[in-house]
Amino acid sequence: MNDPQNKTVLFADLGLVDYKEAWDLQTRLFEQIVQAKVAMRDLPEGQKQPTDNYLLFCEHPHVYTLGKSGQKEHLLASEETLLKEQAAFYHSNRGGDITYHGPGQLVGYPILDLDNFFTDIHKYMRSLEEAVILTLKEYNIEAGRIQGLTGVWVGTDEPQTARKICAMGVKTSRWVTMHGFALNVNTDISYFSNIVPCGITDRAVTSLHLEKGTVIPMHEVKELLLDNLANVFGMKLANAEKFV
Repeated sequence: MNDPQNKTVLFADLGLVDYKEAWDLQTRLFEQIVQAKVAMRDLPEGQKQPTDNYLLFCEHPHVYTLGKSGQKEHLLASEETLLKEQAAFYHSNRGGDITYHGPGQLVGYPILDLDNFFTDIHKYMRSLEEAVILTLKEYNIEAGRIQGLTGVWVGTDEPQTARKICAMGVKTSRWVTMHGFALNVNTDISYFSNIVPCGITDRAVTSLHLEKGTVIPMHEVKELLLDNLANVFGMKLANAEKFV
């Protein structure tokens, strides 16, 4: 095998899908890749086969998810409020604190073997952020990073009034990733009032809709972000419908 790295990424747009259903799918693909790597671990280099990579886009019905390092008290809503707002709640195995997913928010789940790209988690997170920053630039929105805080922010020239537009949280094992990012496109920001978003008490949340003052076509954002992810990571995208 001349090049053991497989930069083909199988892409599927799941549309509006239940959080647990998407989580189960991620887990299945994630475990397939990890198990393949374990099975090939002791093989001679010439017998090893390239591992698969996947990228899933979707939206979720209203749901709050708490990461492994999160605090349950950052969920401010009672069970009655969650029931009234038809919002689910899950403890997740990703990193990070609590966040919200809902209609109008573009969620991306890269299930990548970083051995196919680069084995550097810090670079991986910064690369995800870069793809989002480049996408927002297409809408003349200057977005960036805040030191010590994961995700993408608008108004970073004034850190105290910066607004978070994209949250991130991942899980990795043997350099295989799952979970990912959530970009607020036409998201109903009022749902964030039920939580302390990502455990950060002194920053606001925003969306493309709020920043531009108009509804943004989701399909347009998906196309732009997909192109930027492919360019930043050097991915070759292929259709994954039959695999997921």
